Amino acid sequence: MSTDTTTQVTNPEMPQHTPRRIDEFLLDVIKRGGSDLHFVAGDPPRIRHNGELQSLRDAPLDKQVVQDTIMDFITRRAQQQLEEKDGADFAYSIPGVSRFRVNVFRHIGGLGAVLRAIPSKALTLEQLNMPQAVRSLCRVNNGLILVTGKTGSGKSTTLAAMIDDINAREKGHILTIEDPIEFVHPRKNCLVSQREVGLHSPGFADALHSALREDPDIVLVGEVRDHETMSIAVTAAEMGILVMGTLHTNGAAPTVDRIVNAFPADKQSHVRTMLSTSLRGVISQQLIMRADKRGRVAALEVLINTPAVSNLIRQGKLDQLENAMQSGAAHGMRVMDSAIKELFDKGVISGRSAYEKAMNKPQFEQFKDMG
Repeated sequence: MSTDTTTQVTNPEMPQHTPRRIDEFLLDVIKRGGSDLHFVAGDPPRIRHNGELQSLRDAPLDKQVVQDTIMDFITRRAQQQLEEKDGADFAYSIPGVSRFRVNVFRHIGGLGAVLRAIPSKALTLEQLNMPQAVRSLCRVNNGLILVTGKTGSGKSTTLAAMIDDINAREKGHILTIEDPIEFVHPRKNCLVSQREVGLHSPGFADALHSALREDPDIVLVGEVRDHETMSIAVTAAEMGILVMGTLHTNGAAPTVDRIVNAFPADKQSHVRTMLSTSLRGVISQQLIMRADKRGRVAALEVLINTPAVSNLIRQGKLDQLENAMQSGAAHGMRVMDSAIKELFDKGVISGRSAYEKAMNKPQFEQFKDMG
């Protein structure tokens, strides 16, 4: 992305944009290569850069200044939501620069906002250096694919690249359900419909239920956050739709366990049976600082639903899924620690970073003081 933001904003070919007070801070974030702006009353404005928070200015933000700045760019619907629930989510855009996912909230010092930069164009699988297993998952035509990890682990970026790959190759209907819409996907070979929760539908479950009647080939669910959404997603996958979504779980095996345990005990056997046939794969990821400090790299754990994995899920032997991943390298599977070790062996990350991000830290103890 170019850092010549002034030229981009004033480009006459770009959509008309009325400059807002928040823009100067956001342009600074983009110029510095940051991912998030923390704009909170009583604290200096901060930027998250390569996973670490850094102050943009020394002086704390005045309570009234923060309120006026937020009210200058908040949407009418989000303002109403803020008044009713003391928090709101919406999207903001500086054309030609970036879109931003915004969360506004009340706290002890007044108002605050966190704005995450979303690239104006989805990166490709090649640019993200995704393994062959992920590329292969983009070529399945039905079932359930989940991308998991904590907030800020790059889930949305990975899913956007996968959707972009499908959009460039296939001819079908891609429907996305997000809160808010992050990456805007242009129509390439596919018809693309994008719906925003709260603006185009009251909730994920409602939008997903409606999607079943909208003749989609691929449905992207921004977040599978409740039992009802999970239930409809699994059902849609069983019906022959390719459903892709995210969960805030740490690891592929815990993701399967989380889905199963979201259902009542008397339903779990049936859910395991459905998952054993409809699940296509789980990608669990985290971002790790590069050894040269020039950004972060994704470490990916991958679970592919092979006959052996399917059998374990159906029988409820979820504690054995990690063993199946360790022995499933021929199918593109790998556990997180193997992915981290590979990055360390290639010199991409330092021994200290490998140790800090590893699941089984004793195995990485010997590397923690290595560059």
